[in-house]
This record gives sequence, C-alpha cells and structure tokens, in this order.
Amino acid sequence: MLQQRTSGPIVVRHNVLQGEYEVSRDPDLVLTTVLGSCIACCLHDPVAGIGGMNHFLLASPRNAINPLDEDARRYGLYAMELLVNDMIKKGAARASMRAHLYGGANLHAGMRAIGTENARFAEEFLRHDRIALVRSDTGGDQARRLDFQPSTGLVRCRSVGKHFPASQAASIPPAVGDIELF
Repeated sequence: MLQQRTSGPIVVRHNVLQGEYEVSRDPDLVLTTVLGSCIACCLHDPVAGIGGMNHFLLASPRNAINPLDEDARRYGLYAMELLVNDMIKKGAARASMRAHLYGGANLHAGMRAIGTENARFAEEFLRHDRIALVRSDTGGDQARRLDFQPSTGLVRCRSVGKHFPASQAASIPPAVGDIELF
C-alpha cells in the first residue's frame, strides 16, 4: 500500500490488480486500478458507509474452472460473487447497493471485442442480482485509470491516452520490454 500525505489525514492508496477485490469502510482508503478491456465494478452502500472494487480479466472461462483455483478470480462471475458477498458479510444490503462499471475498452481493432463482452456480462450480472447500476463508463478504445473511495462512493475515472505529446515523448526512457494492456 502506498501512503500519500495531503493537507489533511494520510490517504492510503491500494492498487486492485487483475483477479483482486477489496471491501472497506476506511475513510482514508482509496482503491485504484488501470483498466483496458478488463472491468472494475465499484459497489457502494451509502446506508452502511461501505464499498468495494473488483477487477476481472474475462467474463467467463471457455471451459469449467475450479472455484478454488487462483485463476477463477480473473473471471467475472467469480469476481462479482466475491465482491457482493464480502460487502454483505461486512454489513451492506443488496437493496441499497449502488454500482459503477468501468473499463471494457476494445484496445485492438480487428480482434475479438473482449471489452464489450466483459461490460455486457457485468451489466447482466447486476441486473440479475437487482443491484442498481448508477454509472457506467465502458467501451471505446482507450485504457482508464480509476480511483475509488469505498467509504463515500466517490469515483474519479480518467482516460489514459494512446500517444504522448511530442514534448513528453523525448523524456520517456527507452522501453526495456513490451507492455500490453488487456
């Protein structure tokens, strides 16, 4: 966890990686992630003052998967169930939960629209579970950076540009390896 000093209390930032989720009511915690075709669902229960975020890679596996396998967390169904169930265990009520969905970009033209599939899955899951979807920023062809304060439900989502301006590109060190956002 990264601690950042602001003019007020210490803000603790936790990066939620693929296959992870976190639920908290800590007012000093900010959950953050970067998304390409992945989806992050941010849930908040304003009555209980609790929230959580997950980050999943694919809507569903091509073959059956063992839920005890670490890879299961990378799939939407398992990731969404973990998030909702942990919220309920910690005092949230499904009826008062509010959801935000982010990510689901299709970064590579001509390839399977994984981002679209992921967003469609998450929307269906929320509809089936009767959890209100109050905000959705999905699709397109750009990655997103997301910051979420689970205790208040406040979210900041910014697009991550594909290209750097020429003045900044010269100051970026040469690449050592390739990085691809999914």
